[in-house]
Amino acid sequence: MSVSYPSHREADVVLRDGSTAHLRPVRPEDGELLKEFFDRLDPTSQAFRFFSGAVDTRRVAREMTGIDYQSSFGLIAFRGPDRRPIGHGVYFDLGQGRAEVAFAVADELQGHGLGTILLAHLAEVGAENGYSTFLAEVLPQNSRMIEMFRESGFPVEIESSPEGLRVEFPTSLSAEAIARFEDRDRLAARAAVACFLAPASVAIVGASRRPGTVGAEVLRNLLGSPFAGPVFAVNPAAETVQALPSFASVAELPQEIDLAVLAVRSEAAVGVARECAARGARGLIVLSAGFAEDGADGVARERELLAVCRQAGMRLIGPNCLGVLDTSPESGLNLTFAPLSPQPGNVGVATQSGALGLALIEFAAARSLGISSFASLGNRADVSANDLLEFWEEDQRTRLALLYIEAFSDPRRFARVARRVGKRKPIVALKSGRSAAGARAASSHTGALLAASDRATDALFEQSGVIRAETLSELLDVASLISSQPLPAGPRIAILTNAGGPGIMCADACDAAGLEVPELPDDLRRELAAFLPPEASLGNPVDLIATASAGQFRQAIETIGAWEGIDALIAIFIRPLLGEAAEVVTAMRDAATAVPREIPRQLVLMSAADGGREGSGSPPIPTYLYPEDAARALGKVNRHARWRERPEVPPASFRDLRHDEAASVVAEALAAKREWLDAEECIRLLDCYGIAMPEAIVAADPESAARAAAKLDGPLALKAHGPRILHKSELGAVRAGLEGADEVTRAATDIDAALDEKGLRRKSFLVQRMVEGGVELLVGVASDPVFGPVVACGAGGTAVELLGDVAVRVCPLGASDAGQMIRSLAIFPMLTGFRGAPPVDLGSLEALVLRVGALADAHREIVELDLNPVIATSHGALAVDARVRVASAPARPRSWPSTWS
Repeated sequence: MSVSYPSHREADVVLRDGSTAHLRPVRPEDGELLKEFFDRLDPTSQAFRFFSGAVDTRRVAREMTGIDYQSSFGLIAFRGPDRRPIGHGVYFDLGQGRAEVAFAVADELQGHGLGTILLAHLAEVGAENGYSTFLAEVLPQNSRMIEMFRESGFPVEIESSPEGLRVEFPTSLSAEAIARFEDRDRLAARAAVACFLAPASVAIVGASRRPGTVGAEVLRNLLGSPFAGPVFAVNPAAETVQALPSFASVAELPQEIDLAVLAVRSEAAVGVARECAARGARGLIVLSAGFAEDGADGVARERELLAVCRQAGMRLIGPNCLGVLDTSPESGLNLTFAPLSPQPGNVGVATQSGALGLALIEFAAARSLGISSFASLGNRADVSANDLLEFWEEDQRTRLALLYIEAFSDPRRFARVARRVGKRKPIVALKSGRSAAGARAASSHTGALLAASDRATDALFEQSGVIRAETLSELLDVASLISSQPLPAGPRIAILTNAGGPGIMCADACDAAGLEVPELPDDLRRELAAFLPPEASLGNPVDLIATASAGQFRQAIETIGAWEGIDALIAIFIRPLLGEAAEVVTAMRDAATAVPREIPRQLVLMSAADGGREGSGSPPIPTYLYPEDAARALGKVNRHARWRERPEVPPASFRDLRHDEAASVVAEALAAKREWLDAEECIRLLDCYGIAMPEAIVAADPESAARAAAKLDGPLALKAHGPRILHKSELGAVRAGLEGADEVTRAATDIDAALDEKGLRRKSFLVQRMVEGGVELLVGVASDPVFGPVVACGAGGTAVELLGDVAVRVCPLGASDAGQMIRSLAIFPMLTGFRGAPPVDLGSLEALVLRVGALADAHREIVELDLNPVIATSHGALAVDARVRVASAPARPRSWPSTWS
C-alpha cells in the first residue's frame, strides 16, 4: 500500500568536512535524475553498487523510483545550484521484518560521511515502518562500504556468502551508534567553524575606501591582523581599495576563495552568494541587515540566502551580524567592523547581538579579559552557538565560553553539547527574555507555574552545567574569575578587609550564594595576631582596620591563603581618609599572586582611583568594585564546580512501561477531538506508566456514584470531571471525607447544582478512596514550544501558584534529576519528618516524577499534565487527581545529530 509523499523526511545534513547536503525521499519522477547519477559513477563504483560493470542504469533507476514509502523507501542527497544528486540510499522489503538496503555515493564525496547519514535516516524510517533488521550484500573488494558499516556504530554482523559478504544489523539506533553520530557531528562542527576562523583566503565583497563604513572597517581590521593568506577586495566602483586592487565582482577574482564576507545591500546578497558558491567558497559571513529581523520580505530573502548556501554545501554566519575574529598572534584575523581589537586571551565569545558584541569587546578590554575567538551570529540562519561550543571544546587557546543568547534554535543539541563541553570548560551564558510577555495561556497549575517565568531555561542550564549570568556585568565578573583562577575545591571562603562594613556585606553575600565563611582556628589567629594591631578582628571576615599597612595586607593574605581550611580568598580594600593607597593595592595583588595554594583569589578595590576592576600580572587577579559582586561570581563558579563532580548518570528507564497502550489512549482522544482526557482515560494512561492512584470508580450520575461508594471502604472523595472543569476546588466540584452511599449521593447532587450555577456540565464523577495524612505535592508537565516537555515538581494543593515552590527539568530526565528536584524544594524538610511526622518514602516519590518524565518524553501529544495533589506518605506516593490535555504533536526531532529539521 502506497502512502503520500513524506515531506517531513526532507532534511539538511552536515558532512564530516563541515559542508552541507540536502536529503529528500525519492519521487516517482526522479528516474532521469537517478539515471544520470548512476551514469556519473566511475566503473568501479558502478560495479560495487550493482555487482556488474555493465548495468542498464535506466532500468535500475525505474526500479528505484517504484517505491511506496513503507515496504520500500529511497533517499536522494543533493548539492549545488543545479541540485545535482550526490548520493542515493534505498531499502526493499524481504519479509518477516527484514529489508535489504543499498547505497551509492558520488565518487568525489566518498569518505565524507554521506553514506553513514543515508544509512541512519533509512534505519529510522525502516524502524518506524516495522522493520527490525537491515541486510546488505557487499562485494569483498568494496572495502570502503564495509568500513562504513563497521564505523556506523550499528552492531553489524558480517558473513561470507557465494555472492560476497552479507551484512546484517538492527535498524534501532543503539547507544554506541548515537555516540558515533555525535562524534561525527562534533568533527563536522569543528570543521565548519574552522573555515571561518582559519580560512585559506578571504574576499571582502563591498569593500570600501570610505572610513566609518562597514565595508571599510572590516577590510581595515582584516589587513591589520596577522592573517597571511590572500585577501581580495570586491568593489565595482573602485580600482583600488585600501592599497588592494579591486575587482568588479566575485566572478572576476583570479582564484577560488575559501571565505567571503558580504557588506552589501540585503537585496544584492543572494546574488553575490551564488557567485561565491560558484567560486568554491566554503564559508559566507553576511554582515548586512534586512533579513528575517525585518519583516516578511526579509524572512523570504533569508530563506533564499540559506537555500543558496545549502545547495552549494557552503556554511553561513549571519546574516545581520558583526562578524568573527580570532586573536592567535601567528595566524589570527579580524573580520568584524568593531572599532576595538580585543587582546589575546582564553575566552571564547558567541553572541546573537552585534551591538552587545561590541560592548563585550570593549568591556572585556577594560577588565584585561583576553579573547581567544569571537563570533557574532546575528540571525543564526545556519552556524549557531552549538557549533562554536563544539569547536572550543578542543581549542587549546580557549579555557571558557561566554554566550549571549536571545533564543534557542536547538535546545536539545545545546543541552547535549553543553553538558559534555562543560565537564572540561565552563560555559557562562547571559540569556535575555526572562519576562512573561508573550507566554502562552495555560489551563493547568503546571502550565501557569511555567508560563509566567523563564524556568525552562534555568532548568536547561542547571541540567547542562551552564553558569547563568543575570546581567552583562555579572557575565564579565564570572568570566574574569574563571579565566585566571582555578575552580574552587569547595564552598569555604576567607574574607580579609580593612573595613568592617564591607566585610560583613561580603559575608552576607557569600551566605546567599551558597558559600561558607568558617571560623579561623586558634593557631591561625595567633599567627595573625603576631603582626596585626591589637584592634584587628581575627574572626572571619578578618578586619585589619583602616590603618593597615601594605606589609600587613601582604602578610595577612599570604598567611590566610596558606590555610588548608578554605577553598577561596576574597581580599577587600577601601581607601582610608588619609594615606597612600597605591602601595597597598600593589601589595595585595603581589600577595594574592604569591599565595602558595591553588585556590581562587579575588580582590575588591572599592575605589575606581585604585584600579577599579582592572587586574594586572600574569595571570591577572580578578578585581571587583563591590564585595557582593565578588561573592556572587564565586558562588556561581562554586556551583558549577560542584556540578562537575556529579557522576554521569544514565537517563531514567523502566521495564514495566506499556508505551503502545498509552499511545492508543492518546490516539483515541485525538481521534474523538477531545482536548482533555476524561477520568477513565487519565487512569488508564497513568497506569501504563506505573503511576499509582488511589482505588477509584468512574460513575455517570449520582445514583451510580452511590453504588460505587458502596464498593469502597473508608472515607471517600467525590470529584466531577468534564472538559471545562479545570480547577475543581474553585468550582465546588470536589467533596472530601464522605462516608457511605447517602453522603455521596447528596454531595453529587450539590456538585451538579454548583456547576449548573456556573453554566457548566460535568461528564462523570470519580468516587475515590481518600489517602490519609502525607504531604501534598504537584507533579506535572507543560509542553514548551522551544524546549518540548518540561517536568515540574513542587508544593501542591490549592495554593500552588501562590507558593511558587517548584523545581523544573527539561525532558529527558536523568536518573538523578528527580532526587535533585525534590531536595531543592522549600518544603523538602516536610518530607523528611517535620515536627515528628513520619518521613515520606522518597524513593517512591522520585520514581513517580521520573515516570511522569518518561510519559511526557515518549508522548509529545501530551501538552499539559497535572497531578495535583500527589500525596507522599511513608508507604509511597499516589496521584490523587489528574488532568491531561493532548494535541497533535509536531514532528519529533531525530535521535542523532548532523541534521536540521
